Amino acid sequence: MSETNPPVLGLIAGQGRLPFLVAQGAKKAGLKIICAGLADNADPELAKYVDVFFYGAIARPGGWMRNLRRYGAKQTIMVGRVVKANIYTPWRIVKYLPDWRALRIWYWRLRHKDKRNDTVLNAIADELASGGIILMDSTQYCKDHMATEGVLTQTQPPASVWTDIEFGWPMVKEIGRLDIGQALAVKEREIIAVEAIEGTAKMIERAGQLCKKGGWTLLKAAKPNQDMRFDVPCIGIDTIESLARSKACCVVIEKDKTIIIDKPQTLELADRLGIAVVGR
Repeated sequence: MSETNPPVLGLIAGQGRLPFLVAQGAKKAGLKIICAGLADNADPELAKYVDVFFYGAIARPGGWMRNLRRYGAKQTIMVGRVVKANIYTPWRIVKYLPDWRALRIWYWRLRHKDKRNDTVLNAIADELASGGIILMDSTQYCKDHMATEGVLTQTQPPASVWTDIEFGWPMVKEIGRLDIGQALAVKEREIIAVEAIEGTAKMIERAGQLCKKGGWTLLKAAKPNQDMRFDVPCIGIDTIESLARSKACCVVIEKDKTIIIDKPQTLELADRLGIAVVGR
């Protein structure tokens, strides 16, 4: 492929910093990036980091697919948060008026199936593939931000935390297997909070309210058979700030399957705020 005709990567972007990291990594690899920003989710600043940017309604995937194909973006990465709770608000039928692709996903691919994250995301991936848009490993262009094994900060976990980690790790893997959530909070071998539809940030806030004494640990893990195309666990600067406000002392994440967004800055902040970060 010549410099004047670089390979093309599609990017379906939700909220947060992760779409920026993927865009920067893909640019560094010499790719042309065609970005479908999900309306009410994607940051408009992302347009500065890609070659082509357009918004797509979250319930109208047919529009994203046509635009991605138009620019030759067959291989595509889908990253960034989508506030799933918004789907259950009043007037959702008007706000998220679906196109025929969305109706196919919901009433054909998901017919007689549950509506958990994995089920829905796999149905979306299958529908995109039927239209020639193939989802790829979402970590492919941000490998340098993946968690490694061991204590990743200068700040060391208190001795008591290691017992909490051994206690909580099988449980966080189990809630992942059941597709309930990716995280839970532990203190003195007691489960304080479990993540569900509200997301990790809200769960951290709730754990802080329930454990005012502080000194608790956040455990965040991938599902046992994590599909690296989507919903890969992440932590970042916002996570560390939230943990500090809620008086946590440690966060444990799964090595090779968790993205530390803006890794050097996030670990530096963790040290500054006294939060130990452990890769397991």
